Amino acid sequence: MRGIAIRWLTLTAAILAASYLLDGIQVASFFSALGAAAMLGILNAFFRPIVLLLTLPLNILTFGLFTFVINAVMLKMASGVISGFQVQGFWTAVFGALLISIVSFALNTLISEKGRVDVIDLHYKGGNRWE
Repeated sequence: MRGIAIRWLTLTAAILAASYLLDGIQVASFFSALGAAAMLGILNAFFRPIVLLLTLPLNILTFGLFTFVINAVMLKMASGVISGFQVQGFWTAVFGALLISIVSFALNTLISEKGRVDVIDLHYKGGNRWE
């Protein structure tokens, strides 16, 4: 349960970072970003797999780039439901979804499945060996 809460906060931080870096994304408060992260998580959990399956031929033809469009649509849908969170324009949604994905991925790589911050400490053992 702790891991879900931490990932929810990392997605909230990613949404706040996107609103800070892009002019077309406005977040009224921290709680609006928290609600937007929750809605985006729900949309990604339930609707994104269905949409990816339905658009699989188009996604294959575009070498996976159509996934950015799907992420942008999910971001626009979340902005339509949550008051205090607005995404203006399609290209802002595409760049916002890309930025949110990058920041969220970067933060989530530091978190284990139990919700703790993990760091892998590798030591060079010579030749081609790291342990």
